[in-house]
Parts: sequence; C-alpha cells; structure tokens
Amino acid sequence: MTARHKRIVFIIIGLCAVGAASAMITQAMKSNLAYLYAPEAVWAGEAPKDRLIRIGGLVKKGSLIRSDTSLDLSFVVTDNRGNEVTVKYDKILPDLFKEEQSAVVKGKLTENNEFIAEEVLAKHDAEYMPPELADVLAKEHAPKTDAASPTKTEVKY
Repeated sequence: MTARHKRIVFIIIGLCAVGAASAMITQAMKSNLAYLYAPEAVWAGEAPKDRLIRIGGLVKKGSLIRSDTSLDLSFVVTDNRGNEVTVKYDKILPDLFKEEQSAVVKGKLTENNEFIAEEVLAKHDAEYMPPELADVLAKEHAPKTDAASPTKTEVKY
C-alpha cells in the first residue's frame, strides 16, 4: 500500500470516528432535553407521556396540599383558561414558591395527566427587589432641596 492509500484510509477512519462521536453526542443530548409545555398543550395531548418534560404556568390558589408525615405534596398548575395539571412532588419547595405565582416543573407525565415532578422552579415577579437594594436606591433618589429656592425639588437619576 502506498503512502497515498494509507492517507486515504486514515482520513476515512477519522471521518467514521467523528461521525460516530457526533451520533453519540446527539443521542446523549436528546435524552437530556426537556421541552416546556403549557397545561393547555397537556390536555390537547401534545405533551409526551413517560418522558422528561417541563410544564409551566401559575400555581392555582388553594391547591397546595402538604402531607403531615412526609415531604409529599401536590398542587395544580393552571393557565387560567380552565386547563389544569396536578403536580406531585416529594422534595422541599423553593423559597419563592407561592400560590398564584409562576412556576416551572420538570418531570414526567403519567397516563392520567398527573405530573410527577423531579424539580420545581419558582419565578418571582419582575418587581422584586432585595430590601437592602431598595433602601440604597431610596436614599440615592430622594428629592433634594435647592438652597436658592427651598420650594423647588431636584431629582437626579
């Protein structure tokens, strides 16, 4: 075999190795993918069963039910259009989790449209601000009086 043939064989083997590695990486990434569905899509049958997905919506007021003896709890995620999904969870909820707030839950949907969650993500409203930062901003943006005319106020931004 000449040097040219050896190079061609080496290139072909290299391309096969790159193709196999790409296929394995793609397959691994597919298994970690979790698409986000709204409760409406769940009830329309668009969400796959027994596969890792995410469901997003609002936590229905009065739907949070905790167990007295364990961490088990359930709540309802709704889209405020009458579509609701019951979520079962057996871990500690995030601190920002509240009823009537946005939440995203990651887990698997059962055949009877009950969602078994592995992870709960709570979203705070856009107006949230830590108290320390609110105090600093209030002091910086407090109206200052002008020495020449005490009736005028100047606000610096």
